[in-house]
Amino acid sequence: MKITANKSVSAEYELYVDGEKGGELELMEKATAQQPLSFIYGVGMMLPKFEENLFGLQVGDKFDFTITNEEAYGPYEDENVIDLDRTIFEIDGKLDTEVVYEGNVVPLMDSEGHRINAQVVSVTDTHVKVDLNHPLAGENLHFKGSILEVREATEKELSSLNGGGCESCGCGEGGCGTHDHDDEGSCGCGSGCGCH
Repeated sequence: MKITANKSVSAEYELYVDGEKGGELELMEKATAQQPLSFIYGVGMMLPKFEENLFGLQVGDKFDFTITNEEAYGPYEDENVIDLDRTIFEIDGKLDTEVVYEGNVVPLMDSEGHRINAQVVSVTDTHVKVDLNHPLAGENLHFKGSILEVREATEKELSSLNGGGCESCGCGEGGCGTHDHDDEGSCGCGSGCGCH
C-alpha cells in the first residue's frame, strides 16, 4: 500500500540541522521503531514539504531529503523576541519559578485566543523576555528514515482530527517542536517531525 491521502503512516527517522558555520549536521531529534512518528497523511498535520517527500512510498522504503527553512518554519525573526511585563506570569504577586525560567517553553495566548509556545530567554525584576520563533526557525531540516507502516486510517482516527492538533505524533503541546522534545529527542515534533 502506498502513502496517499487519509492513510495512517508510521515512520522512523532522524532529523538533522546544519551545524555551526557549515560544520557537520547536528542531530535534533529522532523517532524510532519503538516510538515512531505516526500521522494521518494529507490532513494538514505535517509540513506540506514533508508530506510531498513521502507521497507514494511504501513499507520498507527509505527516504533522505532536505526542507529549506523557507519551506519549513521560516527564517529566524529578531522581532519575535519580546519583553513582556513580569506580572503576566505572576500568581498572587509571585512568579511561578517552576514554569518561568530561562530556557523553558511556556504557553501563551495571542490576542485572538490562539495558543502559542514561547521560550523564556531571560527573567528580570520587571520583565520576562520570550522568543516566539519556532524552535527550528531559520533551520534547514534534513530527514533520513524509513516507512514502517501504511494502512487505511480508521473512521475514529479521521473523526478525531476535527478536534485538531498533532496528538498522534506526540505533539499535543501544539507547536510540534517539541512541543517539546524529550532528552532522546523522540518525536518531540516541536520541533521537526514536520508538524505545524
